[in-house]
Amino acid sequence: MTAQEPNRTARIEARISPDALAIVKRAAELQGRSVSDFIVAAAQEAAARAIEDAHIIRLAVEDQRAFTAAILNPPPPSANLLRAAEAYRNLIKTSQ
Repeated sequence: MTAQEPNRTARIEARISPDALAIVKRAAELQGRSVSDFIVAAAQEAAARAIEDAHIIRLAVEDQRAFTAAILNPPPPSANLLRAAEAYRNLIKTSQ
C-alpha cells in the first residue's frame, strides 16, 4: 500500500448479472483500474450527483425572475401571518 492510498476498512457486497459484470470489467480495463476501484469510483460519483441534485434547486429563467421579484418586492404580511408572528412572540416570552 502506498502512502497516498486510502485505508479501506469497510466492505460492500452486491449481486450483479453476468452481462452487467462483463460491462463493468470492460470499463474498468479501459480505465486501467481494478473492478473494485472502478465500482467504488462510480458509486462515489453517483452519490455526489445524488446529493447535489437534492440540494440544488434549478429554475427556468421565468421562474428565476419571479423568485427574484418576490424577494426584492415581497407582498405585505397577511393577517394570518401577523397573528402567527404574535403567537410566536407570546410563546417565546412565556418560555423564557
